[in-house]
Amino acid sequence: MAMAAPHVSHSQPPVGRAALFAHPTTAQSSSPLRLPLHRAAVRPVRLYAVSTDAAPAPATAAAAMDAVADWGLTPLAEADPEVYDLIEREKRRQRTGIELIASENFTSLAVMEALGSPLTNKYSEGMPGARYYGGNEVIDEVEELCRARALKAFHLDPASWGVNVQPYSGSPANFAAYTGLLQPHERIMGLDLPSGGHLTHGYYTAGGKKISATSIYFSSLPYKVSSDTGYVDYDRLEEKAMDFRPKLIICGGSAYPRDWDYARLRAIADKCGAMLLCDMAHISGLVAAQEATNPFEYSDVVTTTTHKSLRGPRSGMIFYRKGPKPPKKGQPEGALYDYEDKINFAVFPSLQGGPHNHQIAALAVGLKQAMSPGFKAYIQQVKANAVALGNHLMSKGYKMVTDGTENHLVLWDLRPLGLSGNKVEKVCDLSSITLNKNAVFGDSSALAPGGVRIGTPAMTSRGLVEKDFVKIAEYLHQAVVICLNVQKQRGKRYNDFIVDLEKNKDIAELRAEVEKFAIAFEMPGFLVSDMKYKD
Repeated sequence: MAMAAPHVSHSQPPVGRAALFAHPTTAQSSSPLRLPLHRAAVRPVRLYAVSTDAAPAPATAAAAMDAVADWGLTPLAEADPEVYDLIEREKRRQRTGIELIASENFTSLAVMEALGSPLTNKYSEGMPGARYYGGNEVIDEVEELCRARALKAFHLDPASWGVNVQPYSGSPANFAAYTGLLQPHERIMGLDLPSGGHLTHGYYTAGGKKISATSIYFSSLPYKVSSDTGYVDYDRLEEKAMDFRPKLIICGGSAYPRDWDYARLRAIADKCGAMLLCDMAHISGLVAAQEATNPFEYSDVVTTTTHKSLRGPRSGMIFYRKGPKPPKKGQPEGALYDYEDKINFAVFPSLQGGPHNHQIAALAVGLKQAMSPGFKAYIQQVKANAVALGNHLMSKGYKMVTDGTENHLVLWDLRPLGLSGNKVEKVCDLSSITLNKNAVFGDSSALAPGGVRIGTPAMTSRGLVEKDFVKIAEYLHQAVVICLNVQKQRGKRYNDFIVDLEKNKDIAELRAEVEKFAIAFEMPGFLVSDMKYKD
């Protein structure tokens, strides 16, 4: 009788890498090694016997495999015509429409080439010089180049600032920063969503429903804009902060058309004993071009996405202070900032796995472009276009929050017209104009808010200037007139409003005019001559 092949196993599966290492705030180490290298050095060795029960692969498997040339070198149009067609349709939509979503932009062909590069094949958990995997010599150079360019693009001294370029996007960057800086349920304050803030700054509804993971894992109290001016109410913020005593104050917004008083925020943070974090995602291009007040002068940590006004790929960055702290009463002499290891550890292994190396390379390309004189001129034009757009709409009697803008966007308050943002968004969408409904101060619903947010970075990337945005403002005026007419006929219920809306003749006429206007401008990122759908 034949004996069965031995099968050895443990009662427990192998422990995951991240589970083997405690957070630096809960476990101290005397090792001089950097965290990722230290992790690799202390990783326990476990031995597992391989079962011999499995039958060998059939001899015909190798012969049945597709040739590399067939599966690995076939262009998309042949390999997957369905996905190829969808991409080509999206190209047509982008080229023939007016893109006004303030958080979107058109990136360059060079950035797209890096995004589609073989760098996507490589795993590289850890930091340069201290990876979990081998074979990262080139990847280390890519990431170090990106980090160096990030500091240079934002005019930072490497002795005083560091940067992590591994976050997948802005929201993961924010949560990694919070995870590194805070313990669960510690207190934070961020701008309320209806005041122009962002979900990741701790938003929860008026009924107490926690919408963002930030408000789930940390105790959040929002601050707001003035109901009279639409500007951040710094006096009320200070009063709230002194009562709430947050560990972290977050500034920056996603629909705030004015600059920030970082000096005042720093003073408030110091007064209540908080750290100050700036989320500059929307205005990072303006900051790099030195066309907005500099948040680095006063912040402890600065986070950002990279695909908005910075015009790079979809990615994220976390900047942090390092080196000696400035002298302060009650602080030990020679005290150092301790953000670097905490933030790097929060990014990996706490929240992410391997970084997206193709994104990091593309970000390096975008940062190089952002350091050019032409980029500064671009940002200046972005701001000028936003002013021209807002002024023309206000000349027609429409209400802009704060009565104008100092950056790349305007926030249009539609409530005086009796319209909601979702109706205007829908009519604009059918007219090949893309913008988004947006809450304004006093709103209680995010699905039917009282405004729309309009941004200028994307169409400025296509070469539009002030006179072109005056024309766009006229198209927006026509869209609002259509909305008012439809609502007068059908009533205010949204479901009644949208019935057969795509058959509306006024919308069809506006769409034809918009598309004729849009295709007259150049399109970055891809060649129109290569498009499947050129008309």
